[in-house]
Amino acid sequence: MERVYRNFYQNFYNRTGGFIPAAPTNQIVYPGDFFQIRNGEMIVLGNIFRNGLIASHDVELGYSIKLNSAGWSFSSGVTKPYSGRGNGHGPIDGDFEYSKQILAFTADGSFIFKGNDPESVKINNWADIQQALIIKLTQTIYSFREIYVITESAATSNWTLAIASSGSGELEIATDVENFGLVDIFGQASVKTIQSKDIEYYNREDKRKPSFFKARKLVVLEEKLDTFISELLYHRQNQHDWARDFYDYDFNYDTQHNAQLPISTRASVLDMLQAKELNPNTALQYFRWADAGLDDIEKMFANYGN
Repeated sequence: MERVYRNFYQNFYNRTGGFIPAAPTNQIVYPGDFFQIRNGEMIVLGNIFRNGLIASHDVELGYSIKLNSAGWSFSSGVTKPYSGRGNGHGPIDGDFEYSKQILAFTADGSFIFKGNDPESVKINNWADIQQALIIKLTQTIYSFREIYVITESAATSNWTLAIASSGSGELEIATDVENFGLVDIFGQASVKTIQSKDIEYYNREDKRKPSFFKARKLVVLEEKLDTFISELLYHRQNQHDWARDFYDYDFNYDTQHNAQLPISTRASVLDMLQAKELNPNTALQYFRWADAGLDDIEKMFANYGN
C-alpha cells in the first residue's frame, strides 16, 4: 500500500486494542483466513475451516462480541476551522437549515475515522488448535514458513474514513438533518460532500462487513534461533582463515565486521536445516505463534520507503 495510509493503520492498531484494517480497507476477512504479506500486499490464501485443516466440531467461535465503541472514533492531524449552521432555499421544500463543517488536514497521511457499534467474531479455543495448525500449515498439508491466521474479525454498523494526500487537505461537508447544537457531523449517513481538496481516500461503509482483524503469525522458536546465530557466528569467525587457504588470490581480508549478521536470520534458520530434519514430528520444535503487530503493519508499506 502507499505510504499515506501508514499513519491510519498504526493509529488504528493502537486505538482499537490491536485490531488491524484489512488491506485494502474494504477487503472482507473472516476468522480462520490465512494470508501472507508480499510486496506490500495482503494476500488471503485460504481458510483453515474451509480448506479442511480444522473440523467445524473442533472449533469454538464467539459471536457478537461487543467492543469498546470509544476506541473506534479518532483522528490524527485534523482540525475543524469551521462548524456552523446556515439557511438554504429549495424549489420544492422551500427554506431549510443545514449544518456545515470544514475539516483541515495538517499533513499527508492525516486522517479522521469514525466507526459505530463495533462487534467481533472470535476463535475462542485457539490454544486447542494451534499446535495442529503448525503441523498442517508447515508439513502435512502446506509447507509455509511465513503465514498469518486471523483469529478475530471485527465489523461496525458503519464506518467513515478520510485520509489526506498533503498538508493542504480539506473536506467541506454538510447535512440538512436536524442535530441539536454544533455536534460533529462527520460519519453521519445524511452528510453530503460540498467540496474536497487533496483527499487521497474518502469512503463510508454502511454495511456490517468484517474488514478489521487480529491475527497470529508463525515465527521461529527463540531457542532454535539463538542456536543458529551462535553456530553462524562461530563459523564466520574462521571464514577469512579458510579463504586464505582455499583461494589462490591475495584478497584484502577485512575482519572488522566478523561479528555482524547482515542477513535475515529468522528466515535463514529454516533454510539451513539438513534434509528431513524438519518434519511432522519435529515441527513444534521449530515454530510457535505470536501476535501480529506494528512490525507486521510495516510490511504492508515495505515498497514505499520510510
